[in-house]
Amino acid sequence: MDATAAEGAVRESHARPLPLLVAGRRLAPRPERLGAIAYVHAAVRRAGAAGAGAEVPLLVRVRGDRVRSYVASLAKRFDRNAVDSRLALRNLRPWIGKEVTGRSLDRPGSVAAIVRSLVQSKRNSLRLRFKAVQPAVSRASFGAIVVIRRGSNQLFLYRGMRLTRAFGVATGQSAYPTPLGSFRIVVKWRNPWWYPPPSDWAKDEKPIPPGPGNPLGTRWMGLTAPLVGIHGTPDAASIGYSASHGCIRMRISEAEWLFEHVDVGTPVFIVAA
Repeated sequence: MDATAAEGAVRESHARPLPLLVAGRRLAPRPERLGAIAYVHAAVRRAGAAGAGAEVPLLVRVRGDRVRSYVASLAKRFDRNAVDSRLALRNLRPWIGKEVTGRSLDRPGSVAAIVRSLVQSKRNSLRLRFKAVQPAVSRASFGAIVVIRRGSNQLFLYRGMRLTRAFGVATGQSAYPTPLGSFRIVVKWRNPWWYPPPSDWAKDEKPIPPGPGNPLGTRWMGLTAPLVGIHGTPDAASIGYSASHGCIRMRISEAEWLFEHVDVGTPVFIVAA
């Protein structure tokens, strides 16, 4: 083989695509797309001057910016965002959708592996690695969820989708109904003061400090619904009836128990059932 034929054979070998395995797909970018330049003429000249059987390396230089740009395009194509679990109410019970783990291409590792294969003139299949991206919210990470059935005056505490405990409660009378919807606990107070709300029924009332006569009992769990919360009541006889001015009343000992098992941010569903 003369020098011209040798150079042609080496160029043809260098021009072979680089097989990549990316997220189950097979890709075959050509070296020129990746910015790889082989110094073929110099290598053949050195080979001609070398002894029989000598190994003469082919010098290949690779433009890192081209490889990084190609890897970035792969990441844009194959990366997947994680999907958080989502909470909904189905058949009056919490339902939490299954989370989905995402993936992110290991860009530095991929660039290094591609450059190494090109520089070493290797064309073995190269599997690019991904890193798992965990969702921020999963089924397992859900804590307390409260479901209040206004029509039957019941409060259910769930841990995720598992029922933990049920309570009888009092909800709003027809003139001051407990609002329906999806809310969250935004504040928790021990031994709260009661302050008269801006409503006609309370216009002549005075603030009541903590103590046996406080209409909020010993615990207050305020909701995102304005002026509405879950609280204890000294009037245990009202439990099971639509008797409040919109709030959700509980027996004092049960309100104290619930207070310890919910957090600020706990979801609260109030339904008509």
